[in-house]
Amino acid sequence: MATEFIFVYGTLRKQMASSKQYLLANYCVYFSAGVMPGKLYEVCGYPGAIESSDAGHKVFGELYKILDQQSLLELLDEYEECSERFPLPHEYSRKQCSIELVSGSSVVAWVYLYNHDVSTLKQIISGDYLGG
Repeated sequence: MATEFIFVYGTLRKQMASSKQYLLANYCVYFSAGVMPGKLYEVCGYPGAIESSDAGHKVFGELYKILDQQSLLELLDEYEECSERFPLPHEYSRKQCSIELVSGSSVVAWVYLYNHDVSTLKQIISGDYLGG
C-alpha cells in the first residue's frame, strides 16, 4: 500500500494547540512543511482553503505521514463535519491534492477544502493562517 499523507493548514497545525491535535499525534508522524496551490480565507475563527490554478496563490501548512488511515480519516471527517452524519452541502470536502515540500519535491495528500462560496469572506493574502 502506498504511503498516505494529510496536509493541514489551520486549526490542526502544531502551533495552534487545538484540542484535536491528538488526532495527528495518535495516527500520524510529522513529515514536512508544505505548500498547496490555493487561496486561504478566514471563515469564522478558522480557515478555509480552496484550490487555485494561479501559481501565485499558495496555502502554507504541515504535511503528516498517516499511520492509520481509516481511523484518522473517519475521525477527521467528523471534526470537519463532512461525514455522512452531517447534512449536505458539507462545509468541507476531503480531496487529494499535490503538496510541494520544502525540498522542492511534491507528494499527493488528503486536504480538507472549503466547500462554500467565498465571495463574502476575507482572503488571507499571505496564505498562512499562523502568519495572518
